[in-house]
Amino acid sequence: MSRDAEQLRKSSLVADLSGENVSRLLSSGRFVRFASGDVIMREGEESDTMYLFLEGVVDVSKNLTLKIAGKGFGHAEKSMTRLKAGTAPVFGEMSMFGDEPRSATLTAANDCVLFELSRKAFEAICDENPRLGLVLTGRIAVMLSSRVRKGNDDVLKLSTALSIALSR
Repeated sequence: MSRDAEQLRKSSLVADLSGENVSRLLSSGRFVRFASGDVIMREGEESDTMYLFLEGVVDVSKNLTLKIAGKGFGHAEKSMTRLKAGTAPVFGEMSMFGDEPRSATLTAANDCVLFELSRKAFEAICDENPRLGLVLTGRIAVMLSSRVRKGNDDVLKLSTALSIALSR
């Protein structure tokens, strides 16, 4: 197995795929590296690429509108979470399936290795090998479902906390 194939298999999205399927992915995308502090993607930018997260740690942040005492409303960037390679197999995937701008900013917290795949390349994979396309899409759907479920739980917790705070 090639060094590139071993590197790509670090993503649970492709870890158990056949050598032929991994080779197909390798020929469709490219490895990209980001140094600590580099912005990988910026909230609001247009894009159609996703990244398989192979090495490193990234910070996820979003712009928020906040009420600032005595000054009205202002905007601030708020760190939402930190993702580590191995726990988050992919990000940027929403750009593969929709035309909405990026929903968050991701910044490398340390040196990162990613594998970039464009929508066009992903669609070509799906056209050439529908089974592989279905497997990858299914795995992304499972991951997205898990994120939605966690988001729902977080909203419920925040709503409960707000309700308690407002009742005092």
